[in-house]
This record gives sequence, structure tokens and C-alpha cells, in this order.
Amino acid sequence: MAVAAKTIAPPDRVPVRRALLSVSDKTGLVELATALAQMDVALVSTGGTRRALADAGLAVADISEVTGFPEIMDGRVKTLHPKVHGGLLAVRNDPDHQAAMTEHGIEGFDLVVVNLYPFEEVVASGGDEATTIENIDIGGPAMVRASAKNHGHVAIVTDPDDYDMVLGHLSDGKGTTDLATRRRLAVKAFKRTASYDAAVSRWMETAFDAEPFDALDALGGRRVATMRYGENPHQAAALYLTGETRPGAATARVLQGKPLSYNNINDTDAAFELVSEFGAETPAVAIIKHANPCGVARAGTLIDAYRAAFDCDRTSAFGGIVAFNRELDAETARAVLEIFTEVVIAPAISDGAREAFAGKPNLRLLQTGGLADPRAPGFVVRPVAGGYLKQGRDAAVVDDMALRVVTKRAPDAREMDDLKFAFQVAKHVKSNAIVYARDGATVGIGAGQMSRVDSSRIAARKAIDAAEALGLAEPKTKGSVVASDAFFPFADGLLAAVEAGATAVIQPGGSMRDDQVIEAADAHGIAMVFTGTRHFRH
Repeated sequence: MAVAAKTIAPPDRVPVRRALLSVSDKTGLVELATALAQMDVALVSTGGTRRALADAGLAVADISEVTGFPEIMDGRVKTLHPKVHGGLLAVRNDPDHQAAMTEHGIEGFDLVVVNLYPFEEVVASGGDEATTIENIDIGGPAMVRASAKNHGHVAIVTDPDDYDMVLGHLSDGKGTTDLATRRRLAVKAFKRTASYDAAVSRWMETAFDAEPFDALDALGGRRVATMRYGENPHQAAALYLTGETRPGAATARVLQGKPLSYNNINDTDAAFELVSEFGAETPAVAIIKHANPCGVARAGTLIDAYRAAFDCDRTSAFGGIVAFNRELDAETARAVLEIFTEVVIAPAISDGAREAFAGKPNLRLLQTGGLADPRAPGFVVRPVAGGYLKQGRDAAVVDDMALRVVTKRAPDAREMDDLKFAFQVAKHVKSNAIVYARDGATVGIGAGQMSRVDSSRIAARKAIDAAEALGLAEPKTKGSVVASDAFFPFADGLLAAVEAGATAVIQPGGSMRDDQVIEAADAHGIAMVFTGTRHFRH
């Protein structure tokens, strides 16, 4: 049952006479407290925060002087006391609250400055279970939430980046805060505690092997960038990090270039996830446009892999995203610079490559420090009206699948190698997806069509266009293999691949008409392999 509320309007202006400061991140703390003291604000603090202020020569009361009770249990219990929370939650213009404050000797706090134990940082650094649990803040979130609830009378500051704003506001307001500012700070405070609790629940879910699709779910993140716009200029956008350390566009170090746009990050993440599929043993390159690959290849050298990927669809590669699976060298960097490229991402960038790219200062250059593990668990979230869908990351890898030859002819060793490669790429192509490959490189890609046969025909058409651009006598789909991300519902998709010149097919299988598709493959001497696993991608 909801709690009944008194209708007592909060004041607009609240004089700041007393402040409670308790912070883990002490950035700007002394400067803030010094300025408050100069405004005749009485300071109360806790533990290490109080020591830092006292060491700076500031007059500051210890929280135990307020509560009449010492900090105990290694500091776990110090602020959870009625004289603290009464001072945070009291409605100052409510006579009943005023009477309770007088009766119990409670003095109000007008400004509260709290930031929380560095739980997220401890998790990111690989802290052990005991250390991680010890860095779950209890008193801090309780004070933040209490102050934010009572924003009609208390200003709550949770971010050192807001200190200058708050001091300027106090100066302009002659030592007072206004309701609009307190409301803005309260919104930010509740977002902070929500994000913090989400980080804790995510860690516990993994550490304790809990059910990830329980009745309740928690999402949280910290904004690290604001974009000029989202997918389109009329859409606002920002980048938030959840604390997951998976290498990719969001966590990479930006070495040069203009700020990354929403589309840059989306496409670059897709490119790096794809190229990470191949590990670091053999050089591999993926070129992405609008989150779909327009060319992917493996080769003996990085530059050969880049050339092969580029040759798959030179037109679409213009203005694309290029991802590498190993350190990018100067020779390959110079090849990339032969056309306009938006973003380059790699685990490492050599000094020579950085020097080559320096001549194109607008090109975004990202270094991840490692590859993303294609087998690692994780989650994908997609908003829908009224909520969101959550699913596990597609961590299926073709090398782990029980491949089954279903035709009279089995693929030879070269075909099987290309089939696996093509299926790895198809995993990262929007459905319906068809990928033709030959000699470790894509030679035709059909993506995002409502009909699988249309995807097959588009991929073949792109191969014809590429052959014309390269001056070849015939498209590279002649003698290629083909991968489909899901089963062929009819034989027509397979027959389109046969017409394009494919000699072998890899697909999940599972159609009601598998027998007809297999019969059509046998009739044309095509080898076909079932994976038993599909890779739908929206």
C-alpha cells in the first residue's frame, strides 16, 4: 500500500549552513570544502574524508561527534544512525518533523557530498571476491538516496565534476540553492545509485552463477561520451559503459581522429566482433559498412588480407570501417589510406602505422589491446515498446559444431576450410544472410533481405560487379563455397548458389524440405554440410 503524503510545498531557496562530506574519490575535495568554509558552511565528515580535510587545515567535525557513537566494524557502520538520516530526511517546514528534530537533538544537513566506494573499478581490475564484496558501499547509497528523496530541502552532489557548478550556484544565490538545481542533482543521484546497484547485481550474477533471466533485471551504465546526434541528425545519442571489459569500439583507446559518432561506434563494434572471430593466428581483415561486412579475408600477411577483403566490394568499402586482428603495420596502413576510410581498429597499431595515419587527422584510429573472445558469454539488449528484450550473446563458434555432411559428395579440404570461414562471416551478416567465399576471402555477400533467395542473388550480383571492376573474365563465385545463416526453406536459394558457381554449401539444416534441398544439391554434384546451429542477426 502506498504511503500517504502531506501536501507541504518545499521552499525554492534553501540556505546552506551545514554540509556532510563523505567521498571515496577525493578529487577536488579540499578545494570544495575550502570554498564552503569561506561561505561559513559548517563541515561534517567521515573517516578518510575528515582526515584529508583536517590535514588541509580545515575545521571539520567527525561524524561520531554527531551520532555520539564511534565508527565500528572497520568503518562498515558509521553513518547509519538517526542523527544522520534524520538530518537528511527531515522536512524542515513540517512542524511535526521540526518537533522530532528538537526532541532528539537532530540538526539538518543542507548540502550532502557523497561518492561511492569504487566497486566498478575493483571489478574491472580483477579484484578477488572478498575485496570486491568489501567495496560494496552501503552507507553511501543510503545517504545519497535519503538526500535525493528530500531534495526539497537538501542538495545532493555525487560527482566531482559538479563541484564547480555547485559552488558557482551557491555564490550566485548568496549561499542558497534553488529547487530546480536540487531537483537536477536528485535525478543524477538516483541514476548513480541505480547504476551502482546494477553493477553489483551484474557482478554477483556472474560470480555466484545466478539465473541471468530472473524475474527482475537491472541495467546501468556510466556516460563517457555525448554524440552530436544518433543514427540521424534529429536523434540525440550518448555512449554509456557498463563495466564489461570486452575489447571493442566502446572500450578502445582512441589514438587520433574526430569524435566517434553513434554510427561509427555501432559499425566499428560490428567490425571488431567479426574480425575477432578468427583469433590472432592468421592475419584477418573485415571491412564494414552500415554494420554489415562488405569484405572479409584471411591471408598470409595483413596487407594481402586487406587487399582480398577490399576486392570483394570496392564500391561499398569507400567510407567504411576496417578492422584487423593483429598489430597494424605501416605498409597495410598506407594501403588503407588509398581510399577514404572512416575508422580503423586493431588490437595494436605500430609506430609506423600511426605515422602514416597522422597525415589524415580526421580518420579515427582505435587500439583495443586485445581481441574479443567469440566464445565468451554476455548479453544483448534490444528495446521494444514498453520494455526490452534480453538474450545471451551469440557465442556459437563453427569450430565447436558437430558438422555433418548430408550429400553424396563430401567437401574436399579446401572447400571445408572455406565453408567454415564463410559460416564465421555469415554469423555477422544481417539476416537473411548469404556469403560466398573462396580461398579464405569473401567474394559475394547478400545481407538483410526478406527472402533468402534474394540474398543469394544479390551476393552473386555483387560478385559480378566486383569481377568487372577487377577486370576478371568471370566472377569469383565460380568455384566458391556458400554459407547461409539459416536453413534453405526451399531449393531455390541453393539453386541460385549453384547458378552463381558455388561447389559446396554450409547451412544449419532443419527445414521441413531439407530432403528436397539435399536432393537438389546431389543432382548438381554439390557438397553440403549441416551445422545444426543457425545465426539469425537483426
